[in-house]
Amino acid sequence: MMENSSYPARYWHLLEDGRMQCDLCPRDCKLHEGQRGACFVRMRDGDRMLLTTYGRSSGFCIDPIEKKPLNHFYPGSSVLSFGTAGCNLACKFCQNWDISKSRDMDSLMDQASPEAIAAAALQSDCRSVAFTYNDPVIFAEYAMDVADACHAHGIKTVAVTAGYMHDRARRDFYAKIDAANVDLKAFSDDFYAKITGAHLQPVLDTLRYLRHETDVWFEITTLLIPGKNDSDRELAAMSKWIRQELGTDVPLHFSAFHPDYRMADIPATPPATLVRARNIALQEGLRYVYTGNVHNQEGDTTFCPDCHAPLIVRDWYQIEQYRLTEDGRCPDCSATVAGHFAERAGRFGRMRIPIAINRSAA
Repeated sequence: MMENSSYPARYWHLLEDGRMQCDLCPRDCKLHEGQRGACFVRMRDGDRMLLTTYGRSSGFCIDPIEKKPLNHFYPGSSVLSFGTAGCNLACKFCQNWDISKSRDMDSLMDQASPEAIAAAALQSDCRSVAFTYNDPVIFAEYAMDVADACHAHGIKTVAVTAGYMHDRARRDFYAKIDAANVDLKAFSDDFYAKITGAHLQPVLDTLRYLRHETDVWFEITTLLIPGKNDSDRELAAMSKWIRQELGTDVPLHFSAFHPDYRMADIPATPPATLVRARNIALQEGLRYVYTGNVHNQEGDTTFCPDCHAPLIVRDWYQIEQYRLTEDGRCPDCSATVAGHFAERAGRFGRMRIPIAINRSAA
């Protein structure tokens, strides 16, 4: 592994005025010598751009795949999760702000090469590796190298992302990814502009791209914030767009906000809001809608899209019952359930296990 974590980055070009424009995401940061982009981890160094967090992580944990959340991607399996510092959005409600907003590179104590991460996942019997905690878009080069190392061992890769990318980088990145959970933070550009410092359309473009131009399995998560993005009208419009543009089989997760970062004055989301949102999405024709981070077994359960029998019954991240066939069908009516499934559910359960990576592994 490189001891120097400043790694040559892709996706930039020089402007006529001498500045360097980052072409990774729609923020289009324009940099003078020594400046960093809004993500804080991509920096101009002469006539090149560096990724300053290559090979450096905020920590590694083994999680249940349902925590990403992915309910239709090898349920019950374990996933080796890690992230770095920085983010290319500026969400006022960030639930991982201590990581994503970090400006202290020395806090990234866990160093590991792509090969070491793949070896750790293999040794830990993880079916996949997840790029999460902060957005992997900003460490795309590192994530893609890790993905190559994982695929060499038959290990899947998962991206947990806001989906805020330009087209060229998006195509390179998702060519290496097996599954994704995309945060659709709201269905209003006003919300995106005022609360995330971004825009809605590039995220919708990513979702369309995943659905129509890749084989990546993906699910969507929306964090519901009281009074900001949880109206019946907005939820119905979002669900209708998903049905029309992506289809009825894309799983949608609604999760609960808790006061944090710069929105500590907003109350926590009541569980009833998630149940209401789930009912609206089901009424709009979506087949798989879940409630996250609240205890609601019905909202955690995967039902047959045809006969509505409970097929995967969950209690939080614990699978209590698993009735799918190996090819993902209902045993009662033979209807196909969208996703990637095994004959038996994994047995990892609801544990979260921090681990250390052997830096010398190859």
